[in-house]
Amino acid sequence: MTYSTVPPHALRTASWLAASAVLALAACSPPAVKKAEAPAAAPSAAAPGAAADKFVMPQVPAGDYKLDPYHANLEFRVNHLGFSHYTARFADFDAKLHFDPANPSASTVEATVDPRSLTLNRPPAGFKDELTGKVWLDAGQYPTITFRSTKVEVTGPNTANITGDFTLHGVTKPVVLETTFNGGYAGHPMDPHARIGFSAHGAFKRSEFGIGAGVPAPGSTMGVGDQVDVQIDAEFSGPALPKTAPAAQ
Repeated sequence: MTYSTVPPHALRTASWLAASAVLALAACSPPAVKKAEAPAAAPSAAAPGAAADKFVMPQVPAGDYKLDPYHANLEFRVNHLGFSHYTARFADFDAKLHFDPANPSASTVEATVDPRSLTLNRPPAGFKDELTGKVWLDAGQYPTITFRSTKVEVTGPNTANITGDFTLHGVTKPVVLETTFNGGYAGHPMDPHARIGFSAHGAFKRSEFGIGAGVPAPGSTMGVGDQVDVQIDAEFSGPALPKTAPAAQ
């Protein structure tokens, strides 16, 4: 497909699509947990930052968690001509995290996204192939987008900023995800594994990852915006409920 045969809105969209992949990875970052209420202590009574890690998450065990792909969504959007925000998603992504509710800043997460799973709303014929080709995502040379957390910083009772090394289009740079913990449980008779859920939002400039096609000239909106906004909603499944011993006769 040639540039001239692709609808303007489609061409503008291509640039930000690549950037979106980055955010997908971030979605896998560990959520913050609820801060415990405790009497205020004198500044000298606790080490710096200690209070930030005092959280209460009843019935949620520490351990290894894996993404539940049936309850996860990775969307991204980019400004189009200054008129609207084009929205699309990636369908194939995975993540694993080690979560410690007693010390959330020690939690870690790794995530991967398949750029070939790009999902578009009513794309013209051949458009997806062009976006995953050499001009944009270049999925043949860069078949995987990755995110590896480097820091978890608690920012509120159920929020945290997760910083990680994000690799897209062969370029690695830090990306921050603003994450909200939505809740969890240790298990249920119909779901005998711990479960936690969270939402996350991040943003980055796609041009910094070598995908600068269509970025508007300074002072103009004619093109596809450089900033890519990503929204992630996901659930993770963790350790199984402990087995209870049979009651004594």
